[in-house]
Amino acid sequence: MSCKKTSIGGQALIEGIMMRGPKKDVMAVRMKDGGIDVSEMEIKSIKNKCFFFKWPIIRGVVGFIDSMLIGYKAMMDSADKSGYLDEIEEEEKQEKKEKNEGENKTLLSVIMIIAVVLAVILSVGLFIYLPSLAFKGVNYLCGGVLSPFQSLFEGILKIIIFLGYMLAVSFMKDIKRVFQYHGAEHKTIFCYEAGLELSVENVRKQRRFHPRCGTSFMILMLIVSIFVTFILDTIVPWLKGVLWLRTIIKLLLVPLICGLGYELIKICGRYDNFVTRIVAAPGLWIQRITVKEPDDSMIEVAIAAMSEVIPENEEEDKW
Repeated sequence: MSCKKTSIGGQALIEGIMMRGPKKDVMAVRMKDGGIDVSEMEIKSIKNKCFFFKWPIIRGVVGFIDSMLIGYKAMMDSADKSGYLDEIEEEEKQEKKEKNEGENKTLLSVIMIIAVVLAVILSVGLFIYLPSLAFKGVNYLCGGVLSPFQSLFEGILKIIIFLGYMLAVSFMKDIKRVFQYHGAEHKTIFCYEAGLELSVENVRKQRRFHPRCGTSFMILMLIVSIFVTFILDTIVPWLKGVLWLRTIIKLLLVPLICGLGYELIKICGRYDNFVTRIVAAPGLWIQRITVKEPDDSMIEVAIAAMSEVIPENEEEDKW
């Protein structure tokens, strides 16, 4: 059992880990020469730009956007520092390295941005439009008897699609290593919460499934969407027959679903009781895909990042 709860959170990167503490954000990356590069990140968080960005529900939406922007920057920086970009460049072209270095990084950034845009479009199609379209076809074949269960059918299909995707990418070598760093991040946070010295031996003994995890957040969002869609269909039943309008409204409800999911994951991270364990259970199960057992070298990187963000005054670390 954890002795305390911390506000410190992290993100697995390419050959590294970012830890976000109450006072600063630090990234630790394993270099090609075997050393660990530890650097403080200069982050301008959007959640501090307006007072109502910290209100319940709204803070979840703002926090999600904040994490996406910061996570993208950290991922690109870790790819650069770890030498991952150099490996890509070497495969494409060895000559004129200095001249092409900036151009290659710019090109990679453009490709990443395009990939993000395409991912958003694909996500809308897979997680919003496709489930509704699939239900319409299945319900037609069943003579319309499934109509009362539309939101449940769509929600389960979304979860199946999500799990299938995460399981598929987990077999990729580079992604598997990121998932191992994910495990190192969780174990290190558990070690700190247990009040133990941050050593490889102590961290190695910890659990790797943490209730306050991005994977758990995504699953909670999908589960919350089932209830929100059910309420929508109950209030406006005729909307079921207008697929395009229902898709648009479901898109508009995403911020609400995101905010509710954030509040739930926050409660699960703060309290440990029968109810929170039930709420957190699906996310902890799914983490068996996205959180792998790390090796000692990965734990060393996590400790290096964690050590830099722990505040001197414990009162500053309030969850």
